[in-house]
Amino acid sequence: MFEQAFKNIDDVLWKEAGCTTELDYTEQTSWLLFLKYLDGLEQDKADEAALDRKKYTFILDKPYRWDTWAAPRGRDGQIDHNRALTGDDLRDFVNQKLFPYLHGFKQKATGPNTIEYKIGEIFGEIKNKISSGYNLREIIDHIDELRFRSQTEKHELSHLYEAKIRNMGNAGRNGGEYYTPRPLIRAMVRVVRPKIGERVYDGAAGSAGFLCESFDFMKAKPGLTTREFSTLQSHTFYGKEKKSLAYVIAIMNMILHGIDTPNIVHSNTLTENLADIQEKDRFEVVLANPPFGGKERKEVQQNFPIRTGETAFLFLQHFIKILKAGGRGGVVIKNTFLSNTDNASVSLRKLLLESCHLHTVLDCPGGTFQGAGVKTVVLFFEKGTKTRKVWYYQLDPGRNLGKTNPLNDADLAEFVALQATCADSPKSWTVDAKSIDPATFDLSVKNPNGGEVVVHRSPEEIMDEIAALDAESAAVLETIRGLL
Repeated sequence: MFEQAFKNIDDVLWKEAGCTTELDYTEQTSWLLFLKYLDGLEQDKADEAALDRKKYTFILDKPYRWDTWAAPRGRDGQIDHNRALTGDDLRDFVNQKLFPYLHGFKQKATGPNTIEYKIGEIFGEIKNKISSGYNLREIIDHIDELRFRSQTEKHELSHLYEAKIRNMGNAGRNGGEYYTPRPLIRAMVRVVRPKIGERVYDGAAGSAGFLCESFDFMKAKPGLTTREFSTLQSHTFYGKEKKSLAYVIAIMNMILHGIDTPNIVHSNTLTENLADIQEKDRFEVVLANPPFGGKERKEVQQNFPIRTGETAFLFLQHFIKILKAGGRGGVVIKNTFLSNTDNASVSLRKLLLESCHLHTVLDCPGGTFQGAGVKTVVLFFEKGTKTRKVWYYQLDPGRNLGKTNPLNDADLAEFVALQATCADSPKSWTVDAKSIDPATFDLSVKNPNGGEVVVHRSPEEIMDEIAALDAESAAVLETIRGLL
Protein backbone atom coordinates (compact mmCIF):
# COMPACT_ATOMS: atom_id res chain seq x y z
CA MET A 1 0.00 0.00 0.00
CA PHE A 2 2.79 2.42 0.96
CA GLU A 3 4.65 1.73 -2.29
CA GLN A 4 1.56 2.57 -4.33
CA ALA A 5 1.04 5.78 -2.34
CA PHE A 6 4.61 6.89 -3.12
CA LYS A 7 4.10 6.10 -6.81
CA ASN A 8 0.83 8.05 -6.85
CA ILE A 9 2.56 11.07 -5.26
CA ASP A 10 5.30 11.01 -7.91
CA ASP A 11 2.68 10.73 -10.66
CA VAL A 12 1.00 13.93 -9.42
CA LEU A 13 4.31 15.77 -8.96
CA TRP A 14 5.20 14.88 -12.56
CA LYS A 15 2.38 17.20 -13.67
CA GLU A 16 3.91 20.16 -11.81
CA ALA A 17 6.05 22.56 -13.87
CA GLY A 18 8.06 23.45 -10.74
CA CYS A 19 9.00 19.82 -10.08
CA THR A 20 11.27 18.55 -12.84
CA THR A 21 13.77 16.21 -11.14
CA GLU A 22 13.96 13.46 -8.53
CA LEU A 23 15.45 16.08 -6.20
CA ASP A 24 12.24 18.13 -6.47
CA TYR A 25 10.08 15.05 -5.97
CA THR A 26 11.93 14.06 -2.81
CA GLU A 27 11.96 17.61 -1.41
CA GLN A 28 8.22 18.14 -1.86
CA THR A 29 7.35 14.70 -0.53
CA SER A 30 9.65 15.32 2.48
CA TRP A 31 8.04 18.45 3.89
CA LEU A 32 4.58 16.90 3.65
CA LEU A 33 5.81 13.65 5.20
CA PHE A 34 7.37 15.65 8.03
CA LEU A 35 4.09 17.41 8.85
CA LYS A 36 2.19 14.11 8.72
CA TYR A 37 4.78 12.54 11.02
CA LEU A 38 4.61 15.51 13.40
CA ASP A 39 0.84 15.10 13.62
CA GLY A 40 1.20 11.44 14.58
CA LEU A 41 3.91 12.24 17.13
CA GLU A 42 1.74 14.91 18.77
CA GLN A 43 -1.30 12.60 18.84
CA ASP A 44 0.77 9.85 20.51
CA LYS A 45 2.03 12.28 23.15
CA ALA A 46 -1.48 13.60 23.76
CA ASP A 47 -2.79 10.02 24.20
CA GLU A 48 0.04 9.18 26.63
CA ALA A 49 -0.69 12.32 28.66
CA ALA A 50 -4.39 11.46 28.78
CA LEU A 51 -3.60 8.00 30.17
CA ASP A 52 -1.61 9.69 32.94
CA ARG A 53 -4.47 12.18 33.45
CA LYS A 54 -2.25 15.03 32.34
CA LYS A 55 -2.78 17.71 29.74
CA TYR A 56 -0.54 17.80 26.68
CA THR A 57 0.42 21.16 25.18
CA PHE A 58 0.56 20.84 21.41
CA ILE A 59 3.54 22.34 19.57
CA LEU A 60 1.37 23.62 16.72
CA ASP A 61 -1.66 25.86 17.18
CA LYS A 62 -4.95 24.31 16.11
CA PRO A 63 -5.31 26.01 12.66
CA TYR A 64 -1.89 24.68 11.59
CA ARG A 65 -2.27 21.04 12.65
CA TRP A 66 -2.57 18.37 9.98
CA ASP A 67 -6.05 17.33 11.08
CA THR A 68 -7.32 20.92 10.70
CA TRP A 69 -6.05 22.14 7.32
CA ALA A 70 -4.85 18.98 5.55
CA ALA A 71 -7.07 16.15 6.70
CA PRO A 72 -10.12 17.20 8.78
CA ARG A 73 -12.19 14.09 9.47
CA GLY A 74 -15.86 13.31 9.71
CA ARG A 75 -17.46 10.94 12.21
CA ASP A 76 -16.65 8.04 9.91
CA GLY A 77 -12.92 8.76 10.26
CA GLN A 78 -12.56 9.68 6.59
CA ILE A 79 -11.35 13.05 5.27
CA ASP A 80 -14.22 15.52 5.21
CA HIS A 81 -13.74 17.10 1.78
CA ASN A 82 -16.33 19.79 2.57
CA ARG A 83 -14.00 21.17 5.25
CA ALA A 84 -10.64 20.32 3.68
CA LEU A 85 -8.99 23.17 1.79
CA THR A 86 -8.34 22.71 -1.92
CA GLY A 87 -7.49 24.68 -5.08
CA ASP A 88 -6.23 28.26 -4.68
CA ASP A 89 -7.43 28.38 -1.06
CA LEU A 90 -5.15 25.48 -0.15
CA ARG A 91 -2.14 26.79 -2.08
CA ASP A 92 -2.51 30.31 -0.62
CA PHE A 93 -2.90 28.96 2.92
CA VAL A 94 0.27 26.86 2.59
CA ASN A 95 2.37 29.63 1.01
CA GLN A 96 1.08 32.67 2.89
CA LYS A 97 0.16 31.30 6.32
CA LEU A 98 1.47 27.79 7.03
CA PHE A 99 5.10 28.21 5.91
CA PRO A 100 5.61 31.64 7.57
CA TYR A 101 4.03 30.31 10.80
CA LEU A 102 6.26 27.23 10.86
CA HIS A 103 9.39 29.22 10.01
CA GLY A 104 8.68 31.39 13.06
CA PHE A 105 9.46 28.45 15.34
CA LYS A 106 13.18 28.99 14.83
CA GLN A 107 13.00 32.18 16.92
CA LYS A 108 10.94 30.47 19.66
CA ALA A 109 13.23 27.43 20.02
CA THR A 110 15.42 27.02 23.08
CA GLY A 111 18.21 25.30 21.10
CA PRO A 112 19.18 23.71 17.75
CA ASN A 113 18.40 20.16 18.86
CA THR A 114 14.76 20.86 19.74
CA ILE A 115 11.89 19.82 17.49
CA GLU A 116 10.76 23.47 17.43
CA TYR A 117 14.10 24.57 15.96
CA LYS A 118 13.97 21.86 13.31
CA ILE A 119 10.45 22.91 12.31
CA GLY A 120 11.60 26.52 11.94
CA GLU A 121 14.76 25.56 10.06
CA ILE A 122 13.01 23.25 7.58
CA PHE A 123 10.26 25.66 6.68
CA GLY A 124 12.56 28.63 6.40
CA GLU A 125 14.75 26.88 3.85
CA ILE A 126 12.48 25.00 1.46
CA LYS A 127 9.57 26.31 -0.57
CA ASN A 128 6.33 24.77 -1.71
CA LYS A 129 6.84 24.10 -5.43
CA ILE A 130 3.38 22.63 -5.99
CA SER A 131 1.64 25.55 -7.70
CA SER A 132 -1.71 23.83 -8.30
CA GLY A 133 -3.83 23.61 -5.17
CA TYR A 134 -5.71 20.71 -6.77
CA ASN A 135 -2.50 18.73 -7.26
CA LEU A 136 -1.51 19.60 -3.70
CA ARG A 137 -4.86 18.33 -2.45
CA GLU A 138 -4.35 15.04 -4.30
CA ILE A 139 -0.84 14.60 -2.87
CA ILE A 140 -2.02 15.36 0.67
CA ASP A 141 -4.70 12.68 0.34
CA HIS A 142 -2.01 10.15 -0.63
CA ILE A 143 0.32 11.28 2.18
CA ASP A 144 -2.55 10.90 4.63
CA GLU A 145 -2.75 7.20 3.77
CA LEU A 146 0.70 6.69 5.31
CA ARG A 147 1.09 5.72 8.96
CA PHE A 148 4.15 6.11 11.21
CA ARG A 149 2.73 4.57 14.37
CA SER A 150 4.36 1.10 14.43
CA GLN A 151 7.99 0.09 13.91
CA THR A 152 6.84 -2.14 11.03
CA GLU A 153 5.24 0.84 9.27
CA LYS A 154 8.32 3.00 9.84
CA HIS A 155 10.56 0.20 8.55
CA GLU A 156 8.57 -0.12 5.30
CA LEU A 157 8.45 3.65 4.83
CA SER A 158 12.20 3.96 5.46
CA HIS A 159 12.92 1.49 2.64
CA LEU A 160 10.71 3.42 0.24
CA TYR A 161 12.27 6.72 1.27
CA GLU A 162 15.78 5.28 0.85
CA ALA A 163 14.75 4.25 -2.68
CA LYS A 164 13.80 7.88 -3.40
CA ILE A 165 17.16 9.06 -2.09
CA ARG A 166 18.92 6.45 -4.23
CA ASN A 167 17.03 7.72 -7.28
CA MET A 168 18.23 11.22 -6.41
CA GLY A 169 21.77 9.86 -6.36
CA ASN A 170 21.24 8.68 -9.93
CA ALA A 171 19.73 11.99 -11.06
CA GLY A 172 22.80 13.47 -12.68
CA ARG A 173 25.78 15.32 -11.26
CA ASN A 174 24.18 16.99 -8.27
CA GLY A 175 22.21 14.01 -7.02
CA GLY A 176 25.28 12.01 -5.99
CA GLU A 177 26.15 14.40 -3.18
CA TYR A 178 23.07 13.17 -1.29
CA TYR A 179 23.72 9.46 -1.64
CA THR A 180 26.53 7.11 -0.65
CA PRO A 181 25.88 3.47 -1.69
CA ARG A 182 24.41 1.74 1.35
CA PRO A 183 26.47 -1.45 0.94
CA LEU A 184 29.64 0.65 1.23
CA ILE A 185 28.26 2.44 4.32
CA ARG A 186 27.30 -0.86 5.96
CA ALA A 187 30.80 -2.26 5.35
CA MET A 188 32.37 0.88 6.85
CA VAL A 189 30.12 0.63 9.92
CA ARG A 190 31.06 -3.03 10.41
CA VAL A 191 34.76 -2.17 10.30
CA VAL A 192 34.50 0.80 12.69
CA ARG A 193 32.01 -1.07 14.94
CA PRO A 194 30.41 1.78 16.97
CA LYS A 195 29.27 0.66 20.43
CA ILE A 196 26.36 1.81 22.58
CA GLY A 197 27.62 4.63 24.79
CA GLU A 198 29.79 6.04 22.00
CA ARG A 199 28.69 9.08 19.97
CA VAL A 200 28.72 8.86 16.18
CA TYR A 201 29.34 12.00 14.10
CA ASP A 202 29.07 13.00 10.44
CA GLY A 203 29.91 16.63 9.67
CA ALA A 204 28.82 16.22 6.04
CA ALA A 205 25.62 14.35 6.75
CA GLY A 206 23.93 14.48 3.33
CA SER A 207 20.89 12.20 3.63
CA ALA A 208 22.21 10.84 7.00
CA GLY A 209 22.97 7.41 5.55
CA PHE A 210 25.93 6.85 7.88
CA LEU A 211 23.91 7.76 10.96
CA CYS A 212 20.92 5.63 9.94
CA GLU A 213 23.03 2.57 9.13
CA SER A 214 24.98 3.00 12.40
CA PHE A 215 21.66 3.09 14.27
CA ASP A 216 20.52 -0.13 12.57
CA PHE A 217 23.87 -1.77 13.41
CA MET A 218 23.87 -0.69 17.07
CA LYS A 219 20.23 -1.47 17.83
CA ALA A 220 20.79 -5.05 16.59
CA LYS A 221 22.85 -5.72 19.74
CA PRO A 222 21.49 -8.87 21.46
CA GLY A 223 19.61 -8.10 24.67
CA LEU A 224 19.30 -4.38 23.99
CA THR A 225 17.79 -2.72 27.09
CA THR A 226 15.21 0.07 27.19
CA ARG A 227 17.82 2.44 28.58
CA GLU A 228 20.27 1.56 25.79
CA PHE A 229 17.58 2.11 23.15
CA SER A 230 16.79 5.49 24.71
CA THR A 231 20.52 6.37 24.53
CA LEU A 232 20.52 5.46 20.83
CA GLN A 233 17.44 7.60 20.27
CA SER A 234 18.67 10.80 21.87
CA HIS A 235 22.39 10.85 22.70
CA THR A 236 24.27 8.89 20.04
CA PHE A 237 23.95 10.29 16.49
CA TYR A 238 25.08 13.79 15.54
CA GLY A 239 25.48 15.51 12.23
CA LYS A 240 25.82 18.81 10.41
CA GLU A 241 24.59 19.60 6.91
CA LYS A 242 25.08 22.77 4.90
CA LYS A 243 22.46 22.35 2.16
CA SER A 244 18.81 22.93 2.97
CA LEU A 245 17.39 20.08 0.88
CA ALA A 246 19.84 17.55 2.30
CA TYR A 247 19.09 18.83 5.83
CA VAL A 248 15.36 18.16 5.38
CA ILE A 249 16.00 14.73 3.86
CA ALA A 250 18.45 13.80 6.64
CA ILE A 251 15.93 14.60 9.36
CA MET A 252 13.12 12.73 7.58
CA ASN A 253 15.37 9.74 6.87
CA MET A 254 16.43 9.45 10.53
CA ILE A 255 12.82 9.78 11.71
CA LEU A 256 11.71 6.99 9.38
CA HIS A 257 14.56 4.78 10.61
CA GLY A 258 13.21 5.21 14.13
CA ILE A 259 15.29 8.09 15.54
CA ASP A 260 12.53 10.40 16.75
CA THR A 261 14.73 13.38 17.70
CA PRO A 262 17.54 13.67 15.13
CA ASN A 263 20.54 15.69 16.30
CA ILE A 264 21.21 17.28 12.90
CA VAL A 265 22.28 20.92 12.77
CA HIS A 266 21.85 23.01 9.63
CA SER A 267 25.25 24.68 9.30
CA ASN A 268 28.44 24.73 7.26
CA THR A 269 30.95 22.63 9.21
CA LEU A 270 33.91 24.27 7.49
CA THR A 271 33.13 27.74 8.84
CA GLU A 272 34.11 26.49 12.32
CA ASN A 273 37.67 27.27 13.38
CA LEU A 274 39.57 24.10 14.28
CA ALA A 275 41.26 25.93 17.15
CA ASP A 276 37.87 26.37 18.83
CA ILE A 277 37.14 22.62 19.12
CA GLN A 278 37.35 21.58 22.78
CA GLU A 279 37.30 18.19 24.48
CA LYS A 280 33.56 18.44 25.14
CA ASP A 281 32.96 18.82 21.39
CA ARG A 282 34.71 15.57 20.47
CA PHE A 283 33.24 12.23 19.39
CA GLU A 284 34.25 8.60 19.66
CA VAL A 285 33.30 7.70 16.08
CA VAL A 286 33.38 9.60 12.78
CA LEU A 287 31.82 8.11 9.63
CA ALA A 288 31.53 10.33 6.56
CA ASN A 289 31.73 10.85 2.82
CA PRO A 290 32.60 14.56 2.59
CA PRO A 291 32.02 16.42 -0.68
CA PHE A 292 35.13 16.64 -2.84
CA GLY A 293 36.09 18.82 -5.76
CA GLY A 294 34.77 22.01 -4.20
CA LYS A 295 36.82 25.18 -3.96
CA GLU A 296 36.46 26.81 -0.57
CA ARG A 297 36.93 30.56 -0.11
CA LYS A 298 40.07 32.01 1.47
CA GLU A 299 38.23 33.04 4.65
CA VAL A 300 37.07 29.43 5.14
CA GLN A 301 40.59 28.12 4.57
CA GLN A 302 41.80 30.40 7.40
CA ASN A 303 40.05 28.05 9.86
CA PHE A 304 42.53 25.24 9.11
CA PRO A 305 46.24 24.77 9.75
CA ILE A 306 46.68 23.10 6.34
CA ARG A 307 45.17 25.58 3.92
CA THR A 308 43.68 24.30 0.69
CA GLY A 309 40.66 24.96 -1.48
CA GLU A 310 39.85 21.23 -1.68
CA THR A 311 36.72 20.72 0.42
CA ALA A 312 37.43 17.09 1.29
CA PHE A 313 40.91 17.92 2.64
CA LEU A 314 39.43 20.52 4.98
CA PHE A 315 36.84 18.01 6.17
CA LEU A 316 39.51 15.40 6.84
CA GLN A 317 41.37 17.88 9.08
CA HIS A 318 38.07 18.60 10.86
CA PHE A 319 37.38 14.89 11.40
CA ILE A 320 40.85 14.20 12.80
CA LYS A 321 40.56 17.17 15.17
CA ILE A 322 37.03 16.32 16.39
CA LEU A 323 37.83 12.70 17.24
CA LYS A 324 38.60 11.88 20.85
CA ALA A 325 41.89 10.16 21.67
CA GLY A 326 41.27 6.51 20.86
CA GLY A 327 38.36 7.49 18.59
CA ARG A 328 37.82 5.70 15.31
CA GLY A 329 37.13 7.07 11.84
CA GLY A 330 36.01 5.82 8.45
CA VAL A 331 36.13 8.50 5.73
CA VAL A 332 35.65 8.33 1.93
CA ILE A 333 38.06 10.47 -0.10
CA LYS A 334 39.32 10.73 -3.70
CA ASN A 335 42.08 8.22 -4.41
CA THR A 336 44.34 11.02 -5.66
CA PHE A 337 44.73 12.04 -2.01
CA LEU A 338 47.11 9.09 -1.61
CA SER A 339 49.67 10.36 -4.11
CA ASN A 340 49.14 14.05 -4.93
CA THR A 341 52.43 15.97 -4.66
CA ASP A 342 51.07 19.42 -3.74
CA ASN A 343 52.00 20.80 -0.32
CA ALA A 344 48.51 20.42 1.18
CA SER A 345 48.24 16.73 0.22
CA VAL A 346 51.71 15.91 1.55
CA SER A 347 51.08 17.82 4.81
CA LEU A 348 47.69 16.17 5.31
CA ARG A 349 49.09 12.66 4.78
CA LYS A 350 51.84 13.49 7.29
CA LEU A 351 49.24 14.70 9.81
CA LEU A 352 47.13 11.57 9.32
CA LEU A 353 50.05 9.15 9.66
CA GLU A 354 51.61 10.88 12.66
CA SER A 355 48.48 11.69 14.70
CA CYS A 356 46.47 8.57 13.85
CA HIS A 357 46.98 4.89 13.19
CA LEU A 358 45.83 4.59 9.55
CA HIS A 359 45.24 0.84 9.73
CA THR A 360 43.14 0.20 6.60
CA VAL A 361 42.76 1.62 3.10
CA LEU A 362 39.89 0.29 0.97
CA ASP A 363 40.48 0.98 -2.74
CA CYS A 364 37.12 1.29 -4.51
CA PRO A 365 36.72 0.77 -8.27
CA GLY A 366 35.32 3.37 -10.65
CA GLY A 367 31.53 3.22 -10.78
CA THR A 368 31.17 2.63 -7.02
CA PHE A 369 29.34 5.94 -6.91
CA GLN A 370 26.67 5.72 -9.58
CA GLY A 371 26.74 8.62 -11.98
CA ALA A 372 30.23 9.69 -10.82
CA GLY A 373 33.33 8.32 -12.53
CA VAL A 374 35.75 9.52 -9.85
CA LYS A 375 37.71 6.79 -8.05
CA THR A 376 37.70 6.79 -4.27
CA VAL A 377 39.33 5.16 -1.28
CA VAL A 378 38.08 4.73 2.28
CA LEU A 379 40.48 5.60 5.08
CA PHE A 380 40.03 3.79 8.41
CA PHE A 381 42.01 5.21 11.31
CA GLU A 382 42.28 5.45 15.08
CA LYS A 383 43.36 8.70 16.69
CA GLY A 384 46.14 9.01 19.23
CA THR A 385 48.90 6.67 18.01
CA LYS A 386 51.22 6.85 15.01
CA THR A 387 50.62 4.61 12.02
CA ARG A 388 52.49 1.31 12.30
CA LYS A 389 51.16 -0.78 9.43
CA VAL A 390 48.63 -0.04 6.70
CA TRP A 391 46.47 -2.89 5.36
CA TYR A 392 45.21 -2.35 1.82
CA TYR A 393 42.30 -4.07 0.14
CA GLN A 394 41.58 -3.65 -3.57
CA LEU A 395 37.86 -4.07 -4.11
CA ASP A 396 37.24 -6.04 -7.31
CA PRO A 397 33.64 -7.22 -7.76
CA GLY A 398 34.58 -8.99 -11.00
CA ARG A 399 32.38 -6.72 -13.10
CA ASN A 400 32.03 -3.08 -14.08
CA LEU A 401 29.84 -1.12 -11.67
CA GLY A 402 27.18 1.32 -12.87
CA LYS A 403 23.53 2.29 -12.60
CA THR A 404 22.31 -1.08 -13.86
CA ASN A 405 24.97 -2.99 -11.91
CA PRO A 406 25.43 -1.29 -8.54
CA LEU A 407 27.62 -2.29 -5.63
CA ASN A 408 26.01 -4.85 -3.30
CA ASP A 409 26.71 -6.28 0.16
CA ALA A 410 28.16 -9.50 -1.25
CA ASP A 411 30.82 -7.47 -3.10
CA LEU A 412 32.17 -6.24 0.25
CA ALA A 413 31.78 -9.44 2.29
CA GLU A 414 35.38 -10.61 1.73
CA PHE A 415 36.75 -7.17 2.61
CA VAL A 416 34.86 -7.10 5.94
CA ALA A 417 35.92 -10.69 6.76
CA LEU A 418 39.60 -10.20 5.93
CA GLN A 419 39.79 -6.78 7.60
CA ALA A 420 39.08 -8.32 11.00
CA THR A 421 42.56 -9.87 10.98
CA CYS A 422 44.18 -7.76 8.21
CA ALA A 423 44.98 -10.97 6.37
CA ASP A 424 46.92 -10.93 3.12
CA SER A 425 45.24 -12.31 -0.02
CA PRO A 426 45.34 -11.79 -3.81
CA LYS A 427 43.37 -8.57 -3.20
CA SER A 428 44.98 -7.44 0.08
CA TRP A 429 48.45 -6.68 1.37
CA THR A 430 50.22 -4.91 4.24
CA VAL A 431 52.69 -2.02 4.11
CA ASP A 432 55.00 -1.24 7.04
CA ALA A 433 54.88 2.47 7.91
CA LYS A 434 58.70 2.48 8.04
CA SER A 435 58.76 1.89 4.27
CA ILE A 436 56.64 5.00 3.53
CA ASP A 437 58.74 7.82 2.04
CA PRO A 438 59.18 10.46 4.82
CA ALA A 439 59.54 13.21 2.22
CA THR A 440 56.28 12.61 0.32
CA PHE A 441 54.31 10.25 2.61
CA ASP A 442 53.04 8.67 -0.61
CA LEU A 443 50.32 6.12 0.14
CA SER A 444 49.61 5.00 -3.43
CA VAL A 445 47.63 1.81 -3.85
CA LYS A 446 49.88 -0.66 -5.68
CA ASN A 447 48.79 -4.26 -5.38
CA PRO A 448 51.98 -6.40 -5.27
CA ASN A 449 49.87 -9.41 -6.25
CA GLY A 450 49.21 -8.32 -9.80
CA GLY A 451 47.67 -4.86 -9.80
CA GLU A 452 44.33 -3.78 -11.06
CA VAL A 453 42.25 -6.30 -12.97
CA VAL A 454 40.54 -5.02 -16.13
CA VAL A 455 36.95 -6.27 -16.23
CA HIS A 456 35.24 -6.55 -19.58
CA ARG A 457 31.47 -6.26 -19.59
CA SER A 458 29.28 -8.89 -21.20
CA PRO A 459 27.16 -7.87 -24.20
CA GLU A 460 24.06 -8.24 -21.99
CA GLU A 461 25.46 -5.76 -19.43
CA ILE A 462 26.29 -3.25 -22.17
CA MET A 463 22.79 -3.57 -23.65
CA ASP A 464 21.22 -3.12 -20.19
CA GLU A 465 23.26 0.05 -19.67
CA ILE A 466 22.21 1.40 -23.10
CA ALA A 467 18.55 0.61 -22.36
CA ALA A 468 18.75 2.38 -19.00
CA LEU A 469 20.33 5.46 -20.57
CA ASP A 470 17.71 5.46 -23.36
CA ALA A 471 14.91 5.34 -20.78
CA GLU A 472 16.53 8.19 -18.86
CA SER A 473 16.81 10.30 -22.03
CA ALA A 474 13.19 9.57 -22.95
CA ALA A 475 12.03 10.71 -19.49
CA VAL A 476 13.99 13.97 -19.84
CA LEU A 477 12.51 14.61 -23.29
CA GLU A 478 9.01 13.90 -21.98
CA THR A 479 9.55 16.42 -19.18
CA ILE A 480 10.74 19.04 -21.68
CA ARG A 481 7.69 18.42 -23.89
CA GLY A 482 5.46 18.90 -20.85
CA LEU A 483 7.02 22.30 -20.23
CA LEU A 484 6.53 23.51 -23.81
